[in-house]
Amino acid sequence: MAEDIKSLDDLKSVVSGSAAVAEAPVRREAQRDQQGRSYATGKRKDAVARVWVKPGSGKVVVNGKDINEYFARPVLQMILRQPFDVAGVAGQYDVQATVKGGGLSGQAGAVKHGISQALQLHEPALRAALKAAGFLTRDSRVVERKKYGKAKARRSFQFSKR
Repeated sequence: MAEDIKSLDDLKSVVSGSAAVAEAPVRREAQRDQQGRSYATGKRKDAVARVWVKPGSGKVVVNGKDINEYFARPVLQMILRQPFDVAGVAGQYDVQATVKGGGLSGQAGAVKHGISQALQLHEPALRAALKAAGFLTRDSRVVERKKYGKAKARRSFQFSKR
């Protein structure tokens, strides 16, 4: 080490000096392909969504179908629109998504996660709003596995005294 540390004051000055260097603001660059799209993967339960986001009129296509056709329930459509509403860019981006696995609810959550990730890659300024809303964090809750000797994951078979 270049500096000799002989006391706690010397240690404090070395640590504070290195902390000032480490706290430089992180400058994020937009990640886009040749067509101007940003790609991200979203996951929820057993569902995995591949999502491409590009500037457009707000059209959302999931597995080749319109959002109203694929996610018929209004609650699921609302889940997909949340990242745009939080970021304040509703109707400004087109979304192309392919999703596999899980049920409709898990797929909607996966597409939402993918949209949030792709939006912040396309426009890094939106990251703060999406992160504050918790949309960039993958919801890691999955169904617990069934154990042997049990009816389900934790439920036992009915007890018979006689």
